[in-house]
Amino acid sequence: MTSMPAAERLGFHIKRAEQALQAAKTAALKPAGVTVPQYAALLSLAEYPGISAAALARNCGVTPPTMNTVLKNLQERGLIERTPHAWHRNVLETRLTDAGRALLDEADVGAVRVERALAAAFGDEERAALVEMLGRCADVLDELRG
Repeated sequence: MTSMPAAERLGFHIKRAEQALQAAKTAALKPAGVTVPQYAALLSLAEYPGISAAALARNCGVTPPTMNTVLKNLQERGLIERTPHAWHRNVLETRLTDAGRALLDEADVGAVRVERALAAAFGDEERAALVEMLGRCADVLDELRG
């Protein structure tokens, strides 16, 4: 017997919700032919054109090697282009191509449907409180990590 039952562990509930969200988004993105990490990268690139792979990995919550694989796959499909930075030749800037933007628009329909369904399960005050509480969770865990 452990000293804390699973039902009392906030991490257990957070992980369960995160896994359910991933599964719902995976299903929603399947018709567009992109994975959740690919979609996250395309979405971040739409908001931050020219972002580096390292910064993109941080934004998407994946490791740099994972992001390099995601970017390689997106580049092979003609969805992104990578060019050397004007001043820092070792840094590649990454941008969506027209095809990448079109695919993002298509994929976003499914992802937004999931997000709206999730948001609809809560009232305005509940959503605001949930966002605040999850932010607090992240802050505590970041502090523990050091």
